[in-house]
Amino acid sequence: MEGAKKMPNFEASLHRLEQIVKKLEGGNLALDEALKLFEEGINLSQQCQKQLEEAENKVEILLKKADGKVVARKLALEGEEETEG
Repeated sequence: MEGAKKMPNFEASLHRLEQIVKKLEGGNLALDEALKLFEEGINLSQQCQKQLEEAENKVEILLKKADGKVVARKLALEGEEETEG
């Protein structure tokens, strides 16, 4: 059953990206191998960024103001103030 390629989860992508960075920082790679790893790393970085953006959008909390209007408000991380959207 070959279907659409499933995107790896965030943690697996981040772990692979960390492995690639270590290999590239080691500097003991042939140019072709380094370029392949660099390209894979760029793709993984873009996937992770997309997944983070999607998660951020899901974290928005809808609040009902006293006048009955619904306002989107992003959840504040520790040490940050909540902002209205």
